[in-house]
Amino acid sequence: MIIPVALFAYARPVLLARVLECLRANAVPLIYAFADAPRGAGDAARVAETRSLLRSIDWCEVRLTERAENLGLGRNILAGVSEVAAHHEAFVVWEDDLICVPGTYQWVCAALRHYADDERAMSVSAWTHPRVTPLDTTVPYFDGRADCWVWGGYARSWQGMSETTAAEKLVAAAARGCAADAYGADLPAMAEVELQKNIWAVRWLSHHLAHGGLCLRPPWSMVEHIGFDANATNAGAATDWANPPLRAVPPIPSEWPEAREHADCRILWSEANPRQSWLSRVGRKIVRLLRRFTK
Repeated sequence: MIIPVALFAYARPVLLARVLECLRANAVPLIYAFADAPRGAGDAARVAETRSLLRSIDWCEVRLTERAENLGLGRNILAGVSEVAAHHEAFVVWEDDLICVPGTYQWVCAALRHYADDERAMSVSAWTHPRVTPLDTTVPYFDGRADCWVWGGYARSWQGMSETTAAEKLVAAAARGCAADAYGADLPAMAEVELQKNIWAVRWLSHHLAHGGLCLRPPWSMVEHIGFDANATNAGAATDWANPPLRAVPPIPSEWPEAREHADCRILWSEANPRQSWLSRVGRKIVRLLRRFTK
């Protein structure tokens, strides 16, 4: 079973070139590339350079979609992953600001193949972080919260993603006994602005919670985000989540763990993204208003 990479790119050719080198080093056999259209004339040249890079790939099969209109990150990813899931039982999703170590693709694919028939396993991540990794973990572990920094999923687990919003999925999770902020107060906050900001990852995370699904994580990260800047597509201000220097890929287990969540995961995510007091929330609103009126 060939497991393709769904690659999403916009207007950062310098970063994309580094990503493509990683994918080449990982011997990825098939890429579905989705290149968004420019928002305006100021992005046109970088979009054209990005598309030229994708067209020049000659080391694997590429199925390139060049958007005729700007969809923005959320709509582009939701549409693109849905298209790939319609043709493949499993897939890996990558964005143009995420690099990895050699062997990452093979590790994720090995996990996807192992858990293909286990309904409890909804996704496999190549990312983790010391802030949310259980201290006793030296092998892969399962987490109730998924993520968006290089992950693999299944057509079966993607079903229903477009039918409800993140906020609606969190309501469904609460009905199952999982509070909206059980894995961090950032989730309900992001769900509130999902459609307004055209973001997508909070829906995927909420989709796991609504279905009681699990995400397999490695014992240490194989992936790093290189887009922490003003133009980042998905994490411009998240420098707190920069990882230590990447290590070699973890060994592929001879025996994979049972799909059961590690007991520390909820606690670690809640500590990493704690509830904010009413005073701090008011303070953030004041700062946003000041920025708006001083532009």
